[in-house]
Amino acid sequence: MNDAFAAAVLRLDAVARRYPQGEGQLEVFRDVNVALAAGELVALVGPSGAGKSSLLHMAGLLEAPSAGEIVIAGAAASSLSDAERTRIRRDTIGFVYQAHHLLPEFTALENIMIPQLISGKRRKDAEDEARRLLAMMGLENRMTHRPSQLSGGEQQRVAIARALANGPRLLLADEPTGNLDQRTAAGVFEALLAIVRAEGLAALVATHNLQLAAKMDRALVLHEGRLIDGKELVNRT
Repeated sequence: MNDAFAAAVLRLDAVARRYPQGEGQLEVFRDVNVALAAGELVALVGPSGAGKSSLLHMAGLLEAPSAGEIVIAGAAASSLSDAERTRIRRDTIGFVYQAHHLLPEFTALENIMIPQLISGKRRKDAEDEARRLLAMMGLENRMTHRPSQLSGGEQQRVAIARALANGPRLLLADEPTGNLDQRTAAGVFEALLAIVRAEGLAALVATHNLQLAAKMDRALVLHEGRLIDGKELVNRT
């Protein structure tokens, strides 16, 4: 194992996912090996049903692989207790989904403060960090607006800022621009790209959009149960 692989923020070692099907098993993917370094933005590409969301769920310690190992910041998931996995999800991993899942009764600022307050941060510090992240996402003038007062693109920018509220080392995004029109999606992606670079995160982003995938550092394709280099595919766009 080389030093870069060993020092990765996220590492998947020979990961497989299988589901019971009748008397046998349905194999979604097998022998997946990948490592993400700090500051690296990687696209995860594949058709619907290929297993992109399952792979992200495993990378985020939301479900266990059928085989193999998930390593987050040097910690092997199989050796962790439930409480330790929960702590890593809270403090080390940020999640962004296709739907923003903002709390409708709270402002943009409050939506980003809440996860920080839950983790024990002082209210003043949580507010300062929320303001900083919203400013980085270009929402300086929308901080006191509730989700219903924001456009779809603005709501997703808030969701991205919220994912970074507790200073994670790893960002996992599942079709983060999938609900947006092409122009809005491009703007949200550029904001995501900028904040990932600025914060020095490792990021794994599932997307159907090959144009967005081409802007990332590299692309991986789930194809027939295997994870392969997608450079040639995205370069055709």
